[in-house]
Amino acid sequence: MDLSGSLPPPSLYTSTAMPNLSVPSTPSSISPSPSFASTALFCSLLSLLSLLGITGNLYTLILLLRRRRGRRRRGAGPTCCMTSVLSLALADLLYLFTTPFIVYDSLASGWAFGELGCRLLLSLDLLTMHASIFTLTAMSLDRYRAVAHPLITSSSNSSGLMRVGLAWGLAVALSLPMMITLHLEDGENQEDQLCVPAWDEQSSKAYLSVLFCTSILGPGLAIGALYATLGRLYWVSQTRPVWENCSSTACTPRAPKPKVLLLILGIVLAFWACFLPFWVWQLLPLYQPDMLRTVPVGTQVTVNRILTGLTYGNSCVNPFFYTLLTGKRKRSQPTLTSANQLCRKSSPPQ
Repeated sequence: MDLSGSLPPPSLYTSTAMPNLSVPSTPSSISPSPSFASTALFCSLLSLLSLLGITGNLYTLILLLRRRRGRRRRGAGPTCCMTSVLSLALADLLYLFTTPFIVYDSLASGWAFGELGCRLLLSLDLLTMHASIFTLTAMSLDRYRAVAHPLITSSSNSSGLMRVGLAWGLAVALSLPMMITLHLEDGENQEDQLCVPAWDEQSSKAYLSVLFCTSILGPGLAIGALYATLGRLYWVSQTRPVWENCSSTACTPRAPKPKVLLLILGIVLAFWACFLPFWVWQLLPLYQPDMLRTVPVGTQVTVNRILTGLTYGNSCVNPFFYTLLTGKRKRSQPTLTSANQLCRKSSPPQ
């Protein structure tokens, strides 16, 4: 996964093992190939992560479908939480299904999947990454509304589908420039082909900077603000007497225990922990190119592989949160009802 590989030579920041968006920019004579042992180790670990992630996310999908079928039998539709988790699991699966192509490309020389594979596989990172973080932002906003306005907020399945559809639509729009500009070029030896985007260094710098803002910085600020507000609301609800929030016509219950909030926050923090180092590594040669001139190319390749494995590891951890998230949701409703009843009982007589 090497976004900065879109830079033209003489950039030495390249990866010989290219996940979806890794685009080599340096001829093989400048960038020595890593040893077969390190390449085999990288491919083995990546395959193991992919197998674990696919298994976990498929289990999540099966669990969600069973619960959805059970809710239909009881006459209830799927919850917004189920729709969002389904979107996240599908994004993880799309990302993980590219692993065989990455492993093959790591062991082979040159690009072997044609023009269509070049456009689709190398832009899939952007699509799934943005779809995940946009869905998480929507989930955080939904939880904020549920806690801040519990008596007037109603989430329907149609609204959940609309938010998920909007998240994927924005993700497709942001990945289109990469998909459109990618093309095949002949390598230096005229035998191998490289998949590279057709833009100059300044265009690449601007585009990747926008992607960093849309996938990390912007959602991070929005989610951080939501959770800071939720933390303040929860603190006030736990320290203020219940009857202070009650009136003769309305009663605002205390916020329930933030189990769902913490689980969503855990997914968000796992996303940042796995993708923020990757983005720092991608933007480093764009804004501080001199810092990498003293770093051996072999070391750069090793770092790139470690960060690549970290991003795939995120899709392995997520199913654990997904299962807990969908399993804990039912417990929040009784808590809210009990708090509402408590608030009514504690209202001072008129």
